[in-house]
Amino acid sequence: MIKGVVLITGASSGFGQTTANYLANKGYIVYGTSRKVVADSNINMIKMDVCQPESITVGIKHILEKEGRIDVLINNAGMGIGGSIELATSEEISLQMNTNFMGMANMCKEVLPIFRKQRSGKIINISSIGGIMGLPYQGFYSASKFAIEGYSEALAAEVKGFGIKVVLVEPGDFSTNFTANRKKSILTLENEDYTISYQKSLKIIENEENNGLKPISLAKRIDKIIKSKNPRFRYIVANFEQKLSVLLKRIVPGNMFIDILRSYYKV
Repeated sequence: MIKGVVLITGASSGFGQTTANYLANKGYIVYGTSRKVVADSNINMIKMDVCQPESITVGIKHILEKEGRIDVLINNAGMGIGGSIELATSEEISLQMNTNFMGMANMCKEVLPIFRKQRSGKIINISSIGGIMGLPYQGFYSASKFAIEGYSEALAAEVKGFGIKVVLVEPGDFSTNFTANRKKSILTLENEDYTISYQKSLKIIENEENNGLKPISLAKRIDKIIKSKNPRFRYIVANFEQKLSVLLKRIVPGNMFIDILRSYYKV
């Protein structure tokens, strides 16, 4: 039984690949995007760059020609750059913000008219625990995810009347190739004031990621969200300690929480 048409960005690896395959095995028609053509027996992979609106238009047109509709958009494509906020180059900032935030906004802009016409649809935006708290040496990554959070709250209010559901998923640390693919700021590594602190912090971050949850747990949660008639706006998918850190963020004074982050990440 076909359950619906799902479009997920960044489906060539990590969260995207695991989720796309899981949903396909559950009976959904799944279209995955990648900047390069990638073959996958379970997924209809299409070449698409979320930072290039014309690329998105071509890809969406292809799906509509084949299926006549789209039921779920999962904005998963993203990347990370580690380093000092002060020393981030304009190129690094643009790459981080354009990929994680503008890529998501570009996708929504193209799909929303389809959902409005259908008077139905789910948009699932993959944020992060780093979209709830500013992580040291991950500043612009956190900024991109904070932007997704604010955008999604506003969008949910604007489109609810059209039968469109907007959901935020906030993963904690997961064991994926995101760790190996993280770009590292050369200027930070070469700066005598930052390099030791940065390397200590990065070691902790990478250790937690490498020992983090498996992507399948996120895929299962997304399946449940898609099936739900009235999903919650926000889902945190993380281990107990990270869920606890979100609670602490809500209840302790701001300066105290920053000190907790500094101590934990050895800044």
